[in-house]
Amino acid sequence: MKVPRIALAGAACLLVSTVSACAGAKVGETTAAPAASGSGSSSAKQACGALNLAINPWVGYEANAAVIAYVAEKELGCTVTKKDLKEEVAWQGFSTGEVDAIVENWGHDDLKKKYIEDQKVAVEAGPTGNKGVIGWYVPPWMAEKYPDITDYKNLNKYADLFKTSESGGKGQLLDGDPSFVTNDAALVKNLDLNYKVVYAGSEAALITGFRQAETQKKPMIGYFYEPQWFLSEVKLVKVNLPAYTEGCDADAAKVACDYPPYELDKIVSRKFADAAGPAYQLVKNFTWTNDDQNLVAKYISEDKMTPEAAAEKWVTANPDKIKPWLPAS
Repeated sequence: MKVPRIALAGAACLLVSTVSACAGAKVGETTAAPAASGSGSSSAKQACGALNLAINPWVGYEANAAVIAYVAEKELGCTVTKKDLKEEVAWQGFSTGEVDAIVENWGHDDLKKKYIEDQKVAVEAGPTGNKGVIGWYVPPWMAEKYPDITDYKNLNKYADLFKTSESGGKGQLLDGDPSFVTNDAALVKNLDLNYKVVYAGSEAALITGFRQAETQKKPMIGYFYEPQWFLSEVKLVKVNLPAYTEGCDADAAKVACDYPPYELDKIVSRKFADAAGPAYQLVKNFTWTNDDQNLVAKYISEDKMTPEAAAEKWVTANPDKIKPWLPAS
């Protein structure tokens, strides 16, 4: 999730409810989804062929992929293969043909330059419709008790509240999966904050940390983002970092501003796009809202539904939203 070089912890491998392979696979390792047995005819399946979907390690992404895969299988007769891959590794699959589509990209201007502009093995496939926000958050009880804590200029006076055994005498700023793109270490340094970035290890661990911080009234400050279903359960309060301006994060080592707003988009292999088959048209046409994604993500993470069951529930309830995604007959 770059999110800015989301570079966007004591718990490793807690993504059980979100991604099947928490450690992340390498290009070449696959998790195959069963071929559709639904409405697609055999001729439709042959026309659609295969769709190799990268699955990045956060549940919002998995919600996008689950719905796309379900529609591809049931409506178009595609054979979908899901591949659990970290963000940067997924892009490597474009050149080998092992990845056809990334269906929630957070910025990654560096990877776009490498794979789209330089190597010319990938192309943009339009926005997902989701609006991304990244930043530092505290649980609601802290914002209520310490109202000035939401101004970064006051964070140092509260640093002692956030000390842990892992933060080396400084305040702990908790981040999620180390593969996420984040500027947090640079922000701490460049804003002269007495904090240390510690990685929770996964999105699930980050959520668990914030949930416990709110229910047990424990101090916590950490990286978080929207869209994210958890914000409907615990209304985390965003810390105001120096306002983002165009180019203020151009030098990752010197960044001293907030994260930019993100219009999340889709990236596909050039070969997949050039073929212009039904699966490509579905991916290109796919768009929905933060609320849509959060609902499917909640089905998966909180209600413990399989991604397939979550997708089926949402698709069944929203036929009018699906129609514009389908290839013109």
